Amino acid sequence: MSSIDRRHFCAALATALVLPRTAWAQTYPTRAIRLVVPYAAGGGTDAIARIVAQKVGERLGQTIVVENIGTAGGNVATMTVASATPDGYTMLMANQGPMAVNPHLFKSLKVDTLKAFDPITLVASAPLVVVVPEASPCKTLKDLVAEAKKAPGKLNYGSAGNGSASHLATVLLNLTAKIDTVHLAYRGAGPAIVDLLGNRTQFMVTTIPSVTGLLTSHKLRPLAVTGKTRTPLMKDVPTVAESGYPDYDASAWYGFVVPHETPADVVNILHKATVEALSDETVRERLATDGAVPVGNSAQEFGAFIKAESARWKKVIAAANISVD
Repeated sequence: MSSIDRRHFCAALATALVLPRTAWAQTYPTRAIRLVVPYAAGGGTDAIARIVAQKVGERLGQTIVVENIGTAGGNVATMTVASATPDGYTMLMANQGPMAVNPHLFKSLKVDTLKAFDPITLVASAPLVVVVPEASPCKTLKDLVAEAKKAPGKLNYGSAGNGSASHLATVLLNLTAKIDTVHLAYRGAGPAIVDLLGNRTQFMVTTIPSVTGLLTSHKLRPLAVTGKTRTPLMKDVPTVAESGYPDYDASAWYGFVVPHETPADVVNILHKATVEALSDETVRERLATDGAVPVGNSAQEFGAFIKAESARWKKVIAAANISVD
């Protein structure tokens, strides 16, 4: 084969390899997309995932099927998506626990979340809320801290799972207020709230969407919200910072990621559809009702945010000296 023929052959081969992939990206998606949520149905992460997924699916012209995998603090969901074919048909509802906390918390986790996924966008962020059963004697966060200090290691709190936002927000509260409380991990916020209502646990830090109805019906009492500022949903509820701990801040966040090496064109399609969905007034109103603020930043900005959160919670976990085998 002459040098000219060889160049023609190589050019033809390159074209053959590129064209199918480009054509495939142009027709994507041609079937339903799976969105894996790393917590049980009924919690705040699940609620926000379903609100946004429905509208993103409409933009794409395909159904987005939400699949809840709440085992092992979200690690099974993380590993499931990390090992999926990087074709845009499997996404992860990524949040603080699975992405930024678990790699430092679980010794057995084999997935490097900073390398195993490609970010799409940060969907929303939301403060958490410290709640107690209505029958609790604690009327304020200061009351709860005082109770915990009177009986170190006696107060129990539930969470959506090891490494979840609810878990680490409480760990941070323990460190900040210098109290000792006992963690009980559940497979999602829903089951944890059931035990809180049954007085099997004494308090919980959880997402606002997971307890909105219970607050309205006065089955649970809010003591404080965890963000830097008060939430419009509960204007009379102070922040943890206002309650005597000015350096405290722990908000939940939710975003979409896909397996690493998903084609850039596909990532762009998913990003565009998600940002458009987040600009929809109905979606924004529903997120606001659940105390969440839509974001829709760039993939690069979301990636940098995940790295910063990973570094932040690594320090908290080390200071608390906690780990899970």
